[in-house]
Amino acid sequence: MTLLGIATSIMAQKPITLPLWAEGAPNTNGQQGNEQNMGEGRVANITDPSITVYKAENPNGTAIIMCPGGGYARLAMNHEGHDMASWFNSLGITYVVLKYRMPNGNHQIPLSDAEQAIRIVRKHASEWNIDLNKVGIMGASAGGHLASTLATHYSSKETRPDFQILLYPVITMDKSYTHGGSRLNLLGKEPSKELETLYSNELQVNSDTPQAFITLSSDDRAVPAANGVNYYLALVNHKVPVALHAYPTGGHGWGFRDNFIYKRQWTEELEKWIRAVIQP
Repeated sequence: MTLLGIATSIMAQKPITLPLWAEGAPNTNGQQGNEQNMGEGRVANITDPSITVYKAENPNGTAIIMCPGGGYARLAMNHEGHDMASWFNSLGITYVVLKYRMPNGNHQIPLSDAEQAIRIVRKHASEWNIDLNKVGIMGASAGGHLASTLATHYSSKETRPDFQILLYPVITMDKSYTHGGSRLNLLGKEPSKELETLYSNELQVNSDTPQAFITLSSDDRAVPAANGVNYYLALVNHKVPVALHAYPTGGHGWGFRDNFIYKRQWTEELEKWIRAVIQP
């Protein structure tokens, strides 16, 4: 474990897990049965979506909802989810890991779960010492697509995130540079041009899109850097504050893993951004 991990490992309180849809979800993807444990923290066939809340010992009002990646087929719950809890808690941030359902033929499912997660967090804002205006969405890989989808497709003020944090995100559904698995699993084999455009989030940015922090590796072969870069440019063009940090190596899927040689850099840059932009 790195010094960063050692320094933060004792900071997290016992987490709280809440069902996302306590009275039943309003929509379905048709999946049934038990959740599948695929090893190394990966899960599939998620039929009981939930949030796991890690409350900071000394909360500063900020909350971050994390969407793990997995190509809209599974979720990498550890290195792109729970493993970051202690570090965020050490910064005074209430950290929430979203276990969301897969599309499985219904492209609306992940977004509906993300919107429900932010509703629940804001509903408990007073109880959890959260500022209603400092609730952000975060995501890695396909989870980054979900996070940026919430940021560009939110249905109400209640579900609009105040900021977005994206790690090597899938952004576009353009076949020429999207992540093929994410596109297939979200939209199906032959989606309409309208549906492809709808979920190409670089095309959905406007002046009300939340401010963003984006980080990625230039040598990512799974999700081309152009995803994050074009989203960055769309935000700039609409005068939305945004930070972009690109590292020369690292590939894809590093999350909070220690073997990513720029781990200290991206976490320090994110901490500085949060302190300067979210908590000035």
